[in-house]
Amino acid sequence: MDEIAAVVRFALGLGLDGKELGLGQMVLRAVVVYVVTVAMVRLGKKRFMGKATAFDVILGIMLGSVVSRAITGNAPFVPALGAAAMLIALHAAISAIGCRFHGFGWLVKGDARLLVRDGTVDWAAMRRAHLTQRDLDEDLRRHGMTGVDQVTEARLERNGDISVIKAKSAPKVVEIAVADGVQTVRVELG
Repeated sequence: MDEIAAVVRFALGLGLDGKELGLGQMVLRAVVVYVVTVAMVRLGKKRFMGKATAFDVILGIMLGSVVSRAITGNAPFVPALGAAAMLIALHAAISAIGCRFHGFGWLVKGDARLLVRDGTVDWAAMRRAHLTQRDLDEDLRRHGMTGVDQVTEARLERNGDISVIKAKSAPKVVEIAVADGVQTVRVELG
């Protein structure tokens, strides 16, 4: 058992300063850190690296910083992985509390902000969100719209995306006269 521990210590360069690590040791550390971090993230919150809130992005930045130090030897290997596991556990606990208590969730994750209602832009909300008309126009185009007159509602979501609900358009009416003496057919397209 002591021989296996000695081989692992040598292979990972445990106890060595970052400057003393060889290429093979750093590569092996990267593989181990990658596998362990993927396992930790899979056990943690599923969407924290997807379209997420600032709360989730902060975890990603901190997690990357902590585990990178384990790879390069700038921090002790096992304690750095332990710190990464604690960050994910803390994030999961705070998320769970936020799900159960709306006020706490709002404090941690924020809230969506209404930007457009029934074709009218709320310029004060746009200023508070640091968004310009160009930003809004870009997102409207992304949703297949060319102007705010086509919008029932647009919100700046907690993850920074702008969600848009398209206004219902009036149906186009076409009247078709078939022949003299035959009733005209009225068709609504919409």
